[in-house]
Amino acid sequence: MKYQYKEMPESMKGTYGEFAKNFGFDWKEFIMGIPTPMFLVTTYKSNGQPNATMQSWAGFTSANHGCGYYVILCSVNKCGHLYQSLNEKKAAVLNFMSSDLYKACMKTIQNNQLEADEITSSGLTVEKASWIEAPMVAECFMNLECKYLWEKEIVQGDDHVMICLEVVGGHIEKDYIEDMFGDKGILYNVHYPINPENVKEKGCDYVAALRKVNQSYEY
Repeated sequence: MKYQYKEMPESMKGTYGEFAKNFGFDWKEFIMGIPTPMFLVTTYKSNGQPNATMQSWAGFTSANHGCGYYVILCSVNKCGHLYQSLNEKKAAVLNFMSSDLYKACMKTIQNNQLEADEITSSGLTVEKASWIEAPMVAECFMNLECKYLWEKEIVQGDDHVMICLEVVGGHIEKDYIEDMFGDKGILYNVHYPINPENVKEKGCDYVAALRKVNQSYEY
């Protein structure tokens, strides 16, 4: 038996799944509950100060007949520093933090004034990227240097856009090069999973690490 959901179930009213619409999230995200990787996007603002934006709604793929690795930032606010910086500088770094750095990276949300160095003021260290004009976060175990390619509205006239970046190159800490998954590896943003057939809590979002399954496949 499979349940079917086209309209928001009555049981979700009053839960975070309904309330989060105020932040731009559709109720379906909380039933489907598909996790997405979490990282910190860093750029330079128009005044030269480092900008940092927590980002999770993204997809990664190879294209161009295997001659390129690309990132689709699925939801970038046109009114934010990230959107302005990407359009001005055409470059960004995706910084992947371990779980012990999560709180420090989240502080960048509070330290987002135009005149602020959003990385340093959050207790993190700025490094220069090697191939593009953008700052990196030294403490993050993986940094992907990217160049801006294009943007597109998902729905015409919306205040958020999809932005495509090409990964120019990357930096990976030696302690992570063999295994970037597990308790201290790549973090995932998980919308609070709501079972509309048995709603127990109002809920909120949380962050999770992967648990690796020791199973391999031959091709």
